[in-house]
Amino acid sequence: MVDFIKNILSDIRVDLTDEFDRNFERKAFFDKPWENTKIPNRRGSLMMRTGKLRRSVRSKQTNNEITWSSSLPYASLQNEGGEIIVTEKMKRFFWAMFYKANGAVTSGKGERNKKLTAEAVTWKALALQKVGAKMKVKQRQFIGDHPQVRQRIEHVVNLNMKELEKTIFNKLKR
Repeated sequence: MVDFIKNILSDIRVDLTDEFDRNFERKAFFDKPWENTKIPNRRGSLMMRTGKLRRSVRSKQTNNEITWSSSLPYASLQNEGGEIIVTEKMKRFFWAMFYKANGAVTSGKGERNKKLTAEAVTWKALALQKVGAKMKVKQRQFIGDHPQVRQRIEHVVNLNMKELEKTIFNKLKR
């Protein structure tokens, strides 16, 4: 009986780990699409700029439970949403991204009147925030409870029950 439960948990872990991974392809938490960012993304799709977050998700199975986790500090912030406080280091990054988006040209005759791109305007607005200001991070959930999660669990349990039923029937038949 213990092996039966371990098999069910193992099957659920494999199935749901695959489904949670596919959320990155769907750019949604199952059927709930993630909100787009304000800054246009030039490298990769939403939540997949480097793929580091997607690769960091791990599952662990104990005797009677399964847990999913990530070693990245921003994983729970993305999954649950929340607020972060602007630091001096963040401001330096925002300015660097502003200069990069602006073509890294800041001097020369007539350059001051050059029209900024939408991306450069967004980075500049972020860079002009005061240290200590709060920034809201929208929730882009990729792991958690959802009706489709419960549906997948029910499906796996039913398959395992049918398999157990066949095994018992075959042993009784002998």
